[in-house]
Amino acid sequence: MRRHLQLATTLLLITGAVATNAQIFKHKEKKPKANVEWLWQYGPPPAEGRENALVLDPRFEPFLAQYLTAPQTFWSQTGPKPKSLAETALDFLSVPGKVIADQNRYLSITGCVFRFCADRGLLWVDLGAPHPLVVFAAINWIQQNKTPDQPGAEYTLWVFSNNAIDPDHIPAALTHSIARWTAEPPLGSKILQTISNAILVDPDGKPHQIKPTAIGANTIEQQPEAKAKS
Repeated sequence: MRRHLQLATTLLLITGAVATNAQIFKHKEKKPKANVEWLWQYGPPPAEGRENALVLDPRFEPFLAQYLTAPQTFWSQTGPKPKSLAETALDFLSVPGKVIADQNRYLSITGCVFRFCADRGLLWVDLGAPHPLVVFAAINWIQQNKTPDQPGAEYTLWVFSNNAIDPDHIPAALTHSIARWTAEPPLGSKILQTISNAILVDPDGKPHQIKPTAIGANTIEQQPEAKAKS
């Protein structure tokens, strides 16, 4: 009888240890992949995606608020408080552009500011990692010398991301997307924009002045289809 009690006690201890170890292992498991796969439904087809429907999706604004948290100082600083980066991105994507998918991994979402399409936005998402890299780029007119309807008007390219990007090791897929984007004139214009400044901003707001060509700006000629439209 005593041996049976000892055996039962031993089994309970083993069972408890297994349960404890399982609980510890559960806590050590990696966090699940961020659920942003819903973005894919707004890419091609059709050929240029459905950017307008994407912006109107009730998940879009919370997505921007979650991933675009860096402070910004270039846009709408005259109100009671500066606009957040997420609000700024929404402004720069308010007039629909395109949704382009690359390599079954990257999405490039473009648009421009309502009634002023010289100021344009690009939202670039790398969905290939457990925690997606989200980048917002804005082309902002430098308000001096020339107006946007004049050749040679200059612009600043602002680039923000949810994770810090090494200025010396910018993802090739991102530079490709920016190169393609800047090789087309803004909506309603025939003039290719001259990007004379580029600023890469860390998630904590620290800016890095970089060469525009280092991130792909103005590195390829205007696309043939854009020339045909002009």
